[in-house]
Amino acid sequence: MILHGPRLRLRPWRAADADAFAAMNADPAVMRHFVAPLTRAESDAFLAALMAHEAAHGFTFWAVERHAAPGAIGLCGLMRVPWQARFTPAIEIGWRIAAAQWRQGHAEEAARLALAAGFGRLGLGEIVSFTVPANEPSWRLMQKLGMAPDGAFSHPRLPPEHPLHRHLLYRITHAAWVAQRLG
Repeated sequence: MILHGPRLRLRPWRAADADAFAAMNADPAVMRHFVAPLTRAESDAFLAALMAHEAAHGFTFWAVERHAAPGAIGLCGLMRVPWQARFTPAIEIGWRIAAAQWRQGHAEEAARLALAAGFGRLGLGEIVSFTVPANEPSWRLMQKLGMAPDGAFSHPRLPPEHPLHRHLLYRITHAAWVAQRLG
């Protein structure tokens, strides 16, 4: 699946994307709301997992690429949440954009493409998103996308004493997405 927006496309990952993907995942600014920047081996394993998810489900966190300058500048898309929480099973929308591309509206454009695919081609009934409270740009984007807050939860893969243990949860249903587009 390839999704086209005014300035961006979301597309399957390629082996040639590995260097740019690893550089983004190693950037402390990009990864400040994650457990840690990724090593090259961890980034390569994550890229392989994204490709495997797409092969198994038909969707993933795709490569984000500008029409005007090909090459991955981030990721955005949909993934099955792989752990148990009060809101799973669920499909998550997520994004990560290289720092040099911040504040240009790329995450919003890409996220709108992913939501449209989720509620359109994929026929999903609901999509969730989550982040830590300190990640204001992400939860503000969730709100801008029409996602509704649904409290907080403890991330099951992080110990209770970890500073990133508490996450905010946002949701949007197909009906709410349609109403937003009509309104």
